[in-house]
Amino acid sequence: MAKLEKFADILSRACERKGGLEAVEALLPDTLSAQEITQYSDAELLSVMSKRVFQSGFVWKVVEHKWPAYEKAFFDFEPHKVLMLSPEQIQQRATDATLIRHQKKTQAIVDNAYMVQTLSAKHNGFAKLIADWPVNDIIGLWQLLKKQGARLGGNTGPYFLRTIGKDTFLLSQDVQAYLKAHKVVDAGFTSKTGLNQTQAAFNHWQQESGLTLAEISRIISLGVGDNRL
Repeated sequence: MAKLEKFADILSRACERKGGLEAVEALLPDTLSAQEITQYSDAELLSVMSKRVFQSGFVWKVVEHKWPAYEKAFFDFEPHKVLMLSPEQIQQRATDATLIRHQKKTQAIVDNAYMVQTLSAKHNGFAKLIADWPVNDIIGLWQLLKKQGARLGGNTGPYFLRTIGKDTFLLSQDVQAYLKAHKVVDAGFTSKTGLNQTQAAFNHWQQESGLTLAEISRIISLGVGDNRL
């Protein structure tokens, strides 16, 4: 792994491209405190997670438009109620014209309800598990979601975390392009080596800058490429 660029230089480049520090700061994402994250219910988290699964590779506006129907069809995403659905009821929802016809993503709602319920019981709340997870090992939380959940690999799990306010970086195309161009990562981004190299770099920049992982990730994006955030 090459020597890391000073974060002040990364920020300076973003400011130059976007018209100054104030303009950059206006584009930075917000994060919530651990205490705020613990206020989420299991149902709220399952709903957000499921929406992110459906939005992956699909038109987000369509998913948003149909989501009230999902809330009704899946009992407001209360995990224990979702888990009471029979295979026939799940199949009916997967082919319902008022929803999105996708068997595997519909089944993922049920599979992730099981994960949320199981981890919630083990950690005194699924939200508490997320809130307490150290951000200097955020890739560990990504891997937990991918391993124990359904269709939460790639950027889906991280985008779910970003949506609920958990501090995390995102491996957007622009961030990946920067990390590769500057030889910060010399392995695949889905590999253990690549993820560890990425985490180490972000931890370094966080200590150097005092910013959140989310802010650092966004600033890198603003300084390169087409700014796919």
